[in-house]
Amino acid sequence: MDMDNKTRRYIPSVETNLRRHVQMMPEAAYRCSGINIMGRRIKSLMFTTDVAIIRNNNAEAVMAVYPFTPELSITKAILDVAPVPVFVGVGGGITSGPRAIEIAFQAELHGAFGVVVNAPMQNEVIKAMAEYVDIPIVTTIASINDDVLGKIEAGARILNVAGGKNTPELVMEVRKIVGNEFPIIATSGHTDEHIMATINAGANALSYTPKTSPEILEEIMAGYRKK
Repeated sequence: MDMDNKTRRYIPSVETNLRRHVQMMPEAAYRCSGINIMGRRIKSLMFTTDVAIIRNNNAEAVMAVYPFTPELSITKAILDVAPVPVFVGVGGGITSGPRAIEIAFQAELHGAFGVVVNAPMQNEVIKAMAEYVDIPIVTTIASINDDVLGKIEAGARILNVAGGKNTPELVMEVRKIVGNEFPIIATSGHTDEHIMATINAGANALSYTPKTSPEILEEIMAGYRKK
């Protein structure tokens, strides 16, 4: 038995009949350090806008970003059902400028824990947003060619590294630029190998994309058919 297994304490688990299909973060994700954000230590974020998944997962936060122009009605619906802190997308590609800034401010007033801006958002917009909202701005880094330091200087408080299968390598390069202490969230992937590589590269917290509701329902129905 290795030292890690010797020192790890037993954690009792309590489940109920009606909530057996809760979407779980991979156990390996909890090996990261976490980020203390306004008094909460967050290691895991569920990447989804599905309100049913948001109500039925074990992550410590939700990252709600979607490929359409942000709408307050969507933000409010997510915040209304989420039992944990939510980081909401407010634009960056399709939506930017004063509109994105106003959406970020409204998200804060409705209870968002932070706002996420996509990689294309200009530094000037990030700067103006940082002067207007109090909650942290999370900026997405999709390539080593992104202006990492410029985004930080503009007011980004957390980096969200999203490099697909190359995320560990991208995290490592970004960590070299920002040093050891700047907070980094990164996409986790679905294997323990990829997750540990991302953590070892320097990620402090991980976002995880769960199965969709139709995929989960398909598995449940397959089980019913066997009975």
